[in-house]
Amino acid sequence: MRLRRGRLGAVYKDQEQQPITRSTLMPSNIITITTTEDLAAFCERAKGHPYITVDTEFLRERTYYAKLCLIQLAIPGDDRNDAVLVDPIEGSDMSLEPLYDLFRDPNVVKVFHAARQDLEIFYVEGGVIPAPLFDTQVAAMVCDFGEQVGYETLVRKIAKASVDKSSRFTDWSRRPLSDAQKLYALADVTHLRDIYEYLSKRLERSGRKAWVEEEMAILRAPETYIVQPDAAWRRVKVRSNAPKFLAIVRELARFREAYAQERNVPRSRVYKDDALLELASTKPKDERDLGKSRLLLREARKGAIADGILEAVAKGVSCPPDEMPKAPPVRDRSNMNSALADLLRVMLKAKAEEVGIAQKLIATASDLDDIALGERDGLALKGWRAEVFGKDALRLCDGDLALSCSGNSVKIIEL
Repeated sequence: MRLRRGRLGAVYKDQEQQPITRSTLMPSNIITITTTEDLAAFCERAKGHPYITVDTEFLRERTYYAKLCLIQLAIPGDDRNDAVLVDPIEGSDMSLEPLYDLFRDPNVVKVFHAARQDLEIFYVEGGVIPAPLFDTQVAAMVCDFGEQVGYETLVRKIAKASVDKSSRFTDWSRRPLSDAQKLYALADVTHLRDIYEYLSKRLERSGRKAWVEEEMAILRAPETYIVQPDAAWRRVKVRSNAPKFLAIVRELARFREAYAQERNVPRSRVYKDDALLELASTKPKDERDLGKSRLLLREARKGAIADGILEAVAKGVSCPPDEMPKAPPVRDRSNMNSALADLLRVMLKAKAEEVGIAQKLIATASDLDDIALGERDGLALKGWRAEVFGKDALRLCDGDLALSCSGNSVKIIEL
């Protein structure tokens, strides 16, 4: 069906344009979209720009999947129609397909900050992952803003503004939205324009744009956002690696995940991990046994959940030996050269300071231990990380490099 330009298009054409700076944004200036026609008009206009900034407000406390409550969008410019709220609650009949179509446009960069949860919503709701994608949190880590830098910090340091945090923990599903909520929500994408433009130019100058693009591969992968019931047991921290015990854990986790997904309730509303581990240990056979559980919720001791638990336990108990799961291998670190691991930590710190990148983005402590143990297939030894750190790390391990202190700095010496 071809969408026609709606009321928002008339606003662009007929209303007097009031230039609005990010610092003078007022509730009366904010446009809220609630119809498919208006959303299509804005998205069509956005296709004429090099990028669009995006954020969402959602609730997840009472559901398995996040409930989308609000979408914030902004394109370059300071007019009132350059930044809008899209309200899927007020506009319950509105289709988000025009937005998804924009997300698929290869000529418009979709800019988020800490994008993972936002992307999960759009993937679950519409089966789409925006591309090309730019995450300002990742970019900031590459541009020497520290570990997991927050949006408010970037607003303060780059946009030279402040964010009112008073609406951060409000219930975004309730209507009408207050003026404070609208201002807070829209600030998440208006300031993001300044942040993106600054970081993008800085990455261009430094030649590191490809580094950020490399990091976006994980965010663009659909498997990042879907938990398969068969694999859910791997997220449970077990206290025993006995195959029979793991088989029961696998079946209990599989049932819980499938039940939670089907009914859209949080996992913890079915049963928590500690209750799951208790059930795997006690192996209940009937509802009377379930009644003896110390950790199982009362509503899980009867009905569909109880039936699912008993069936899962029985299936795990009777699992053939060749089908029992195996715990991920635990790397034996007893033979690790701890002095070498310490030297790698010193080198990482020196390299991170030299290039201005957050250390954890290059390598974790576990990555360094793996290198010291002889692992040669880790993430720290691939892609841009290899150029920045990995190749020299291996040369240090092979005795081709040494470290030397000079004042407060560490120097790398060729041997």
